[in-house]
Amino acid sequence: MRAVLSIGSNMNDRYALLSGVVEEFRDEIVSLSSIYATPPWGVEDQDEFLNAVVVVDVECTPLELLRRGQRLEERAERVRVRTWGPRTLDVDIVQIREGDRELLSEDPELTLPHPWAWQRAFVLIPWLEAEPGAVLHGSPVRSLVENLDPTDVEGVTRVGEFSADDADD
Repeated sequence: MRAVLSIGSNMNDRYALLSGVVEEFRDEIVSLSSIYATPPWGVEDQDEFLNAVVVVDVECTPLELLRRGQRLEERAERVRVRTWGPRTLDVDIVQIREGDRELLSEDPELTLPHPWAWQRAFVLIPWLEAEPGAVLHGSPVRSLVENLDPTDVEGVTRVGEFSADDADD
């Protein structure tokens, strides 16, 4: 199955934390976005985030993939103090596809596609870079970006790339 992962961090060594996710999925990466600096979303009294998107082909169930991301968050000592608050690492499953079919789930543990992805520039812009023809729940990601508040789009700034060591197969 192919999965789109949105990764983000706004605490500690943000670049190293994101690179750790890339390293975890090194052999399964299909495409990888650049790294973007983004203002906090939801709760604004915190440091800016670094965000990226990793598209992977994995051989596991959606819940196994969720657990894998949660283990990475735990290793980063993620603490969930408040919704949309600061975090060492966030690994979100945005979408899972099996062939041309997008998996849908309303399970509260793993809602697919991610319920707010369509309105978050910090997810859509890196995803569009990683997969220019991406489609989310029937809508081209490019169209979703065009419908966002321009201020949100302008706030997502490309700040770098992962090193070749991070993305090598």
